[in-house]
Amino acid sequence: MSAPTTPGPTFPDSRTAVLTGVGSAHGIGRHTAHRLAEHGWNLGLIARRADEAHTLAEELTATHEIQALGAGVDVTDSAAIAEAAAAFEAGLPQIVALANFAGVSSSVTYFEISEAEWTRVIANNLTATHLVTQAFGRIMAANGVGRIVGLSSVTAQKGGGTYSKTAYAAAKAGIVGLMRGVALELGPFGVTANSISPGPVDTDIMGGPLDDERREAMGSATPLGRISVPEDVSATVEFLISEGAGHITGQTLSINGGLYFH
Repeated sequence: MSAPTTPGPTFPDSRTAVLTGVGSAHGIGRHTAHRLAEHGWNLGLIARRADEAHTLAEELTATHEIQALGAGVDVTDSAAIAEAAAAFEAGLPQIVALANFAGVSSSVTYFEISEAEWTRVIANNLTATHLVTQAFGRIMAANGVGRIVGLSSVTAQKGGGTYSKTAYAAAKAGIVGLMRGVALELGPFGVTANSISPGPVDTDIMGGPLDDERREAMGSATPLGRISVPEDVSATVEFLISEGAGHITGQTLSINGGLYFH
């Protein structure tokens, strides 16, 4: 006789994912937006510049026949986040997922970093993820189902990387702890929370576009012989926000080609 099971909460037929950090044309957020739209997700899109968010929303709506809204938001501004949350909740199908991609890097070494630079890095990575998660987590918890993803980094695991240094490592390590705390507190409301921890990704965040020589040198350090591309990350995010990932929470999933084992 099999033990009784209680299935997790189900998604509505029409569902929305909110993505931050969609402004960069070559960034993870933009790639994830295209992937999710292609697979039927409606989207709430947040970028620092409103025109970038609105243009992407219009493009995805026209191409994939989904619903999408954009908002220009400083993700360190709780009032601006609240305004976007209200607009997305009113104008889009039920919000069931959030992926936090917004952030900044810093190559300033530890003895050289100023208090202002430290504050900027922590605010735009860790504090911003908290503020956005809190605002949209309330909506998902009220509806009894949700998926939240925070963007950490292999830098947090190694203490530093090829470009970003200690302040960035501290902020990204904080996101792991934040998502674990959110997983504990929002689990009873049907909301999961997980982190992803990419290694180097072929985007502009590492001081600009990578040339072939730098890309090859960085990739040679991994067992798989290459660095990640945005599609590697967006596919993982799509899985973690799916209905089928409903029993995965409080985890950190590394996407680094074997660069770092933990």
